[in-house]
Amino acid sequence: MCGEAAVHTPISVVGLCASGCFTEVRLADVIRICFVCLGNIVRSPLAENLFNHLAEQAGVAHKYEVDSAGTSAWHIGEAPDARMRRVAARRGLTYQGRSRQFMRQDFNQFDLVVAMDLENLSDLHGLARSNGHEKKIYLLRAFDPYGGPRTGVPDPYYGGIDGFEETYDIIERSCQGLLRALEEGQGEGKVDSE
Repeated sequence: MCGEAAVHTPISVVGLCASGCFTEVRLADVIRICFVCLGNIVRSPLAENLFNHLAEQAGVAHKYEVDSAGTSAWHIGEAPDARMRRVAARRGLTYQGRSRQFMRQDFNQFDLVVAMDLENLSDLHGLARSNGHEKKIYLLRAFDPYGGPRTGVPDPYYGGIDGFEETYDIIERSCQGLLRALEEGQGEGKVDSE
């Protein structure tokens, strides 16, 4: 296992980590997904519910078990942020839920652990204890046609409503890309650590 943060791309080989290791993930095999942000009240619960919504629309929701969590314990038990839920409701998506913290044992429950930004990605790699854990960690915007392998979803928590709108758009595009990659079984993702 590399001791450095790894970033995956869903389709192509990006390279080897500094110590010469790489792993492969066959995306077509993934069915259990956990989206992870800092507090599990804005970005990751939106991603969880948007992915479920998109999978339902595509008639493939039965193939996926989806959850979300936060890397911190700051908001455990809280409902998703009301501002993000209002933005989502205006677009036809309503959801509830309660925040929880991502725990090391969650790696054993999920096939894919999807981080919202580079800080979350680093925190998840800090929890990982095996190559098996490491190869499950992806950055959501790796699936965004306007994102990239080192691009995070901005956290709108301290900003205005425009930030929530932008975050919704980014997460929606990224979840569409993730679902497309899973359904098309696009190649084998490879790890790149810089």
